[in-house]
Amino acid sequence: MILRALALFVCLGFGGAAFAQTITDVGVENAPDEVVVSTSALQFDGINLADWTSFAATAEGIVETGTASTFALNRLRGEMVPWRDAFLRAQGTNDDRLRTVESQIAAFGTLAEGAEWPVEIAARLEELTVLKDRLSQPKLLASEAHARADGLVGEIDGQLGALETKQFFTRSSSPANPGNWPKAISDIVGAQAAVFTEFTANFKVFATDGTIWLRLTKALAALILATAFVFWSRTRLYQLADKNIGTTPSRQVLIRFAISVVRIFLPILGLSGLVAILTLSGFFGLSGLALVLILPMAGGLIFYAKWLRDGYFPQGSDKSSILGYDQKTCKRGGRATVLLGCILAASVAVDALMSTTRALTVSLDVINMPIQLLIGILMWRIGAAIVALPAPESVTFYRRGHVRQLVGRTTQFLGVAGPFASVLGYGTAAASITIPAVVSLAILATVVALHRLVLEMASHAPRDGADTETDGTVDPTSGLWPIVINGIIVLLSVPVFLLVWGETTSDMIDVWTQFLAGFKIGDTQISPSSFLTFISVFVLGYLLTGVIKSSLKTSVLPRTRLDLGGQNAVIAGAGYTGIFLSALIAFSVAGIDLSSLAIVAGALSVGIGFGLQNIVSNFVSGIILLIERPIGEGDMIEVGGQMGYVRDISVRSTRIETFDRTDVIVPNADLVSGQVTNWTRGNAVGRAIVAVGVAYGSNTTRVTEILQEIAEANPMVLMNPQPSVLLMRFGADSIDFEIRAIIRDVNYVNVVKSEMFHEILKRFGAEDIEIPFAQRDIWLRNPEVLHPKGDAS
Repeated sequence: MILRALALFVCLGFGGAAFAQTITDVGVENAPDEVVVSTSALQFDGINLADWTSFAATAEGIVETGTASTFALNRLRGEMVPWRDAFLRAQGTNDDRLRTVESQIAAFGTLAEGAEWPVEIAARLEELTVLKDRLSQPKLLASEAHARADGLVGEIDGQLGALETKQFFTRSSSPANPGNWPKAISDIVGAQAAVFTEFTANFKVFATDGTIWLRLTKALAALILATAFVFWSRTRLYQLADKNIGTTPSRQVLIRFAISVVRIFLPILGLSGLVAILTLSGFFGLSGLALVLILPMAGGLIFYAKWLRDGYFPQGSDKSSILGYDQKTCKRGGRATVLLGCILAASVAVDALMSTTRALTVSLDVINMPIQLLIGILMWRIGAAIVALPAPESVTFYRRGHVRQLVGRTTQFLGVAGPFASVLGYGTAAASITIPAVVSLAILATVVALHRLVLEMASHAPRDGADTETDGTVDPTSGLWPIVINGIIVLLSVPVFLLVWGETTSDMIDVWTQFLAGFKIGDTQISPSSFLTFISVFVLGYLLTGVIKSSLKTSVLPRTRLDLGGQNAVIAGAGYTGIFLSALIAFSVAGIDLSSLAIVAGALSVGIGFGLQNIVSNFVSGIILLIERPIGEGDMIEVGGQMGYVRDISVRSTRIETFDRTDVIVPNADLVSGQVTNWTRGNAVGRAIVAVGVAYGSNTTRVTEILQEIAEANPMVLMNPQPSVLLMRFGADSIDFEIRAIIRDVNYVNVVKSEMFHEILKRFGAEDIEIPFAQRDIWLRNPEVLHPKGDAS
């Protein structure tokens, strides 16, 4: 069990890639793949329904007895799953042909009540109906057979789960019982003696035929070279990791991480070469080869433990921990991590050695009990190190204490539960707890290391054109890519965790198959493939729409006589139409029947009528604005007491930039239903009114002449029509005049007024014409009331 679980972990590596490869490359032997339609029976690679019925009846008999072993049930399940998958694929048989026939039948329409079809049409309808029934037969038979096969697989899984549960809680003789020790010692000594005996016998044979020295020389040379390669490669890689290789901080982080990963696999490569040489030497027999072949895995466990130590519990004050631990915690946790790797390597070697013997289960439990106890102690120490909080001065992305507490306490609990179950005699339960717990902790550590790599690269991303050092935070401007990549890493790790904790590869394949099959909404089958097809077609249509809009904006519309507002309306309309058509075509290509969504559309219409009426009103108003174009971008308008320039018209609202450079968002419904003043609609010509007051007694004729000259002298004032000066009223304090002039651009009305006021002040001052201001004389009717009687003052 230990050997199998650790082999699974080493093969899976850094979290999920190997599982994806397994899913891709998996093949079921003798699986019926291609479905051939027959008018009499459903054919699967030459195997018809009679073969399936016979096999299903046999399987049902085995399941009903309930006495089959785990091996027999697994084998039966392996033969059943290909049938189930083939029937699942067969449910799509003749779909295209059936749709054609159904369209032909629908083309005749429906008869009025009491009417009859003509003879020719009735005969044709009967012929099409018979054809439809015949084409539907394989689908119906496949659906029934799939339901039967799927039900049998479920029953087999239930019995397998019951057997595994029973085995998990089966208690054997306790390995702590001293009575079991002599047999276990005898078995392990016998296994070692077998290795020595095989080696001695082969040594004598090679000494007899004269090849002993050549073989020994090759074996020793391979051992020396492999050892030197392992130590040299790791030392050299450590030196490279300390150098800043890469042109940017992000690349330096990535290269350092890659070098650290190579520190694991490069020595394993050297050990693999050593194994090949030792195997070819011929010195080792069956038992010895079992130990030799396990060398790369055992060495890989040690190297991997050191990799985790360097990441989480680095030795040295100049090294940074992923979780920000201080030196005391790093020293304690690093020692326990490396020792755990060594114990696991020894456990793998013991399992490989004992696999060549016929030792009893209780003997294996006795041999594994010390290993279980050591693993439990080391897991307790590692858990205690995990719960430690980061040093205050450390730089880390992870400072949440409750997560550390959860992981650390769970590690300690599992470290105690495994050895405790082993001592009580639950060997299967102990093996199902301890090793999966260690492997899960290693996988979690790997996932967090990858997560930290992504976050560190994001924190090193250039900000405002300059590189920055990481401060334990992620740059918000780095986008969503860190979240997406970390999400993918987590998703890939989920099936790995499931496999470690007892899920079989076939179970995972079943889940993957069901996922690919998708689910039904009405008569529409929604699957990942159809979803990806929809996304691909829609994105393609969206990009094509963008190209068309860009071409209209830069090449086509500028050559027309449309004004800027009309061009924007055409571009916006093309964009909305393109998106709508892209969605419609994507639904059609993906095979999603929109008619099945009629109920959902009805429910949405009710919701729109009650809760979204304002949004719909603004949307419709936006379409009206784009079509009728009462206002356009760049127009100066006044609406709801706000005056400014139209900067953007969207389907829901319009953005107006006021004269103080603030943006005002106006709902489109207000622009359509309310009163809007457009100062620049059609042209920019507008009128400026300048009000002027002069003192009573002034020469009004001269005032009129001066104001007329000022108006005509301004370059922005048009002479056709000619500006006019009017005496408007006799005010309380002044005689009020107005200059009324048409200017070339109403956007400069305030500038024109300012220039005229400056000129008026200058000319009036030269002509001694007074511009009055309000003055009041106050008369007290009874001033004596202000002084009380007898007041001398």
